[in-house]
Amino acid sequence: MSRLKQSAEMPPPPLGGVRVLVGRARHQAGALSGELRRLGATVLEIPFIEIHKPRSFQVLDSALKSLAEYDWLILTSVNGVEAMWERLTKLRLTRNLKRLRIAAIGPATKKAIEQRGGEVDVVPKEYVAESVVRSLRRRVQGKRVLLVRAKVARDVIPRELRRAGAQVQVVEAYETVVPHSSRTRLRGVLDNPRRRPHVVTFTSSSTVRNFIALLGSRGTNLEGIRLASIGPVTSSTLRELGLRVDIEAKEFTIPGLIEAILLAMVKRDPKQG
Repeated sequence: MSRLKQSAEMPPPPLGGVRVLVGRARHQAGALSGELRRLGATVLEIPFIEIHKPRSFQVLDSALKSLAEYDWLILTSVNGVEAMWERLTKLRLTRNLKRLRIAAIGPATKKAIEQRGGEVDVVPKEYVAESVVRSLRRRVQGKRVLLVRAKVARDVIPRELRRAGAQVQVVEAYETVVPHSSRTRLRGVLDNPRRRPHVVTFTSSSTVRNFIALLGSRGTNLEGIRLASIGPVTSSTLRELGLRVDIEAKEFTIPGLIEAILLAMVKRDPKQG
């Protein structure tokens, strides 16, 4: 069979003709964008967030130097893992993790820890703060817990674990900020019928808030654009800010988000785009 005939008989890619706007931080967009492209989508990358170092590492460094005093370490994002390991390496303290029990909020965070030689004891069934609490509530009474996270984050984990009898210290390892350089690009894409996305992805509450901030006071018409959320917490933020949730991942991961987009868009009107 000739190559031409083989090519003619190949089915079109499932996301062919679909434009997807990916708003993850630039250094983290690769996995989501790459798989969407493999499925035939046209990917537009405009970051809604940037990851910045905290103004001071004093509190984080102090906690890391005192790791022997803690029983549990909780990490809630890959960004937190990367930021913490950078400081551990600089302080030459990576070996001090060996005696700690570690909880990771999801498989991506777990993988990031294991790639750096750490061992993860707990990954909750659902990859949200509430599930972390359910997984740890009975294990932390009377224990000292170190929670490494972003500067601005939900307080579910420290609040509920303290109620369960744990001593919880929360330390800032990084912060997410609005990349103002994305404003003009975002508006240009949304205002251009030839580039206007069919789907916009949101992978955290921060991406939602920053998307709104980038739109500014004038806002924009999102009619005809499907808003895709990685999970219920992000969906809640979308609704709180007056946006729809058209697509929501059943598994709160990047692969889960891709699957949800795929399922939603294969049913789309073939005339769209």
